[in-house]
Order: sequence, then C-alpha cells, then structure tokens
Amino acid sequence: MPRGPAYGQLRSPGLIRTGLVLLAIPSAVIAAWSLTSPHGFYRDFPGLGRHWVSALPPYNEHLLRDFGAANVTIALVLLGAALFCERRLVQVAVVAFFLGSLPHFIYHLTTTDHYSTSDNIWSLGAFVVELVIAIAVWVLTVRAPRRHEPRSAPLFQR
Repeated sequence: MPRGPAYGQLRSPGLIRTGLVLLAIPSAVIAAWSLTSPHGFYRDFPGLGRHWVSALPPYNEHLLRDFGAANVTIALVLLGAALFCERRLVQVAVVAFFLGSLPHFIYHLTTTDHYSTSDNIWSLGAFVVELVIAIAVWVLTVRAPRRHEPRSAPLFQR
C-alpha cells in the first residue's frame, strides 16, 4: 500500500523550492541595493522612475542599512530552506517571511495617500502576491493526518 512522504520529506519539493526562491529574490535585491547604496535606494526604489521610499521622508542611512541587513537574513533563510527542502526549515522560513511582511503590508495600507493609484496597485499587489506565495508554500508542507491502520500483528504477543 503506498504511503505518503516520510517525516521531513515534502510533497511537491520543486514547487516549494520555486516559491521559496521567488520570495528570496526581491529580498536579495533589496538587501544588495540598500546595503551598497542606501541613499540610492532611498531616492530611486523600486526603479523605473518610481520613488516609493523617498515619498516618506526623511532619509535615514542607519535605518536603510538595518533594513538591508534584515533582508539579507530572510533571503538566506529562504534560500537555505529551498536548498535543503526539509519540512520544518521550510515552515520556519515561510512563517518568518510572512510575519515580517504582514506588518510591512499593513503599514503600506495606511500610506496610500502618498502614492499614485498605479504605485499603490504595484506596491500592495506585490505584497499580496508574496503573502499568498508564503501561505501556499506553508500549505504544501502541512502533512495530511495519518490514517489509523490496524497493525498486522499485536505489538506484544502473549
């Protein structure tokens, strides 16, 4: 009789790895940019003529470097989870990502008056996509409850 994956093994590891890498890429880009050029990040993020960070002054190099360092950390954890693809590590990584992203998303919901409609759609939409990916990856790690099957022989025979 076929059984599900053993403890620690995951269903759909390719899909899980893809989700983890998709979550890690923006964190890695943000980390690299804000650590190497905090003022450039402040002035130009997300690029393409948009200015989401500088719309909420003032500039604070220390805060931007701390934000970059935090993004390095979450990117590393997400990529480590993608590499090893072990159930508990994946769960910790996506829950950490979710718990870090949710308050950031909620904050951005309170600052919509600082941005154009298209900037709000792109910014908030990106948050929603990331949160949905994190939830989906977590759902893929949840094991189905085990069926209680009768043993073929009693554990202790007399």
